[in-house]
Amino acid sequence: MSSSLGEKIRELRLKKGLSLEKLGELTDTSKSYIWELENRKSANPTADKLAKISHALGVTTDYLTNDEAKLSTNILQEAFFRKFKLLNESDQKKMVQLVDLWSKPE
Repeated sequence: MSSSLGEKIRELRLKKGLSLEKLGELTDTSKSYIWELENRKSANPTADKLAKISHALGVTTDYLTNDEAKLSTNILQEAFFRKFKLLNESDQKKMVQLVDLWSKPE
């Protein structure tokens, strides 16, 4: 039986259309490691691996590790802003311009 962590990883991976292998590539792990996280009850990834997995899946580490957490707009926004902060200044300005374009009244 898989853990709540494993169930969340599998659900998000499938929603994003990622194979075990692709998620492994995105997180610097192996396909078999991702499989173990999804299917073993005693999955216990390191903080670094958990951060890479949550980043690749577009959620927070808190969401993955908290059995009570439900996927919400707040969690998705936190994950987005975490990625936004990692962009260089030029790319951040481009993103702001895109948001400005979308938010202009017609």
